[in-house]
Amino acid sequence: MEEVDVAILGGGISGLQAARLLHRDYSVRVLEARDRVGGRLLNHVFANGDTVDLGGQWLGPGQERMYRLVEELGAVTWPLHDEGDNLLFLDRGARRYRGTVPRINPFAMVDLGMAMARFEKMARSIDPSTPWAHRQAAHWDGMTLQTWIRQNCRTRTARRLFAVAVGAVFAAEPGDISLLHALFYARSGDSLEKLLAVTGGAQQDRVRGGTAGLCERMAAELGPSVRLNSPVESISRTADQRLQVHYRGGAILCRRLIIAIPPNQALRIRFEPELPAWRDQALQRMPAGACIKCIARYDRPFWRDSQLSGQVTSTRGPVRVTFDNSEPGRDSGLLMGFLEGDAARHYSAMAPDERRQVVLDCFAGFFGERARSPEEYIDKDWSSEPWTRGCYAAYFPPGAWTRHGERLRDPNGNIHWAGTEFATRWYGYMEGALESAERAVREVKWMMLPAGAEHV
Repeated sequence: MEEVDVAILGGGISGLQAARLLHRDYSVRVLEARDRVGGRLLNHVFANGDTVDLGGQWLGPGQERMYRLVEELGAVTWPLHDEGDNLLFLDRGARRYRGTVPRINPFAMVDLGMAMARFEKMARSIDPSTPWAHRQAAHWDGMTLQTWIRQNCRTRTARRLFAVAVGAVFAAEPGDISLLHALFYARSGDSLEKLLAVTGGAQQDRVRGGTAGLCERMAAELGPSVRLNSPVESISRTADQRLQVHYRGGAILCRRLIIAIPPNQALRIRFEPELPAWRDQALQRMPAGACIKCIARYDRPFWRDSQLSGQVTSTRGPVRVTFDNSEPGRDSGLLMGFLEGDAARHYSAMAPDERRQVVLDCFAGFFGERARSPEEYIDKDWSSEPWTRGCYAAYFPPGAWTRHGERLRDPNGNIHWAGTEFATRWYGYMEGALESAERAVREVKWMMLPAGAEHV
């Protein structure tokens, strides 16, 4: 049986970064279930050569680890197109606006503005490293975000727009999420407004060649330390407290293990002895969001002829948010939209051709009949993706943070936890995945020091 110092489950950006930080000092193996690295990062190349991200794609101010990684790997970023008027679709017609918050009925606008300000003030009071310790944690964790919206938005328009924002950020419905989790999530990325914004916000930049290309470069650095098509089936503990990691086709004996896969996927693994009951219960209470990412390629970004940015906010659905995903220097126009939450769950069961038509009907409703006939179309249903089963990240329903949060990031003996769901900053983002990798590596290095060595 092969023996290594550290085994890492998951060849996404978190697991690969953990391996990069360890492999110069320790023997490391990354076990990835898929036939590719990248996890929730995935590229698609259209027939004309345009590369698009079907998974996570955005970077923004405050995500220093991601920008540093891009530089280290010799990649470059470019800004998402953010020029022209955005469109808002409510009950009647379309309205043009600039910025993050659309212009609406004055009463609804004041209502929405006051609710957003109240939410942001509450979020700023939370320490994202210990959200369960807040003096209002039990109260906030005892209600859904939907309950809070109903209590704090007096107008139907404000409630509907807040719900669209929730779908865009969480890929879930307001009734799915604990208010405490929503506040923590916003605080972990500085503010809800920042998470929604393009220029100056979380959607500001993209990586040329796609974010999955970063993972491919990381894996190339690690060489044979990365093993694909190796889903882990069971983990058992030996008499000398090492771990036997049994995967399809083999087994590895290791001193330390980092689990860097989505929480719902960790539940598929058989542990002997079993994980502590509290850990299993915590993982059960971390369901994944639901998202289908849809991209249509046109011969050019024709919406710009009308001074439109390509950004839409719509309460009509099922596509409620769109962006201009075109790459500078290329002729094509790429229009991207999302099916999220209940819409993603509903249309996941639909045949791909039917779903395509529904999405293009939405695009045509936003930008005219020309949008109904792209040269190419692709979508990615992340809830149906093996070894992921949901995106963007896990969310916490009521009660989960206050019952399980305090020990969530703690190791279980020589088993350590990484991935964006175990981050304190930029939870749900690639930046959070890198932060959690660094924390798991610190734990491993600390525990790997020989007895009597000075812990610096």
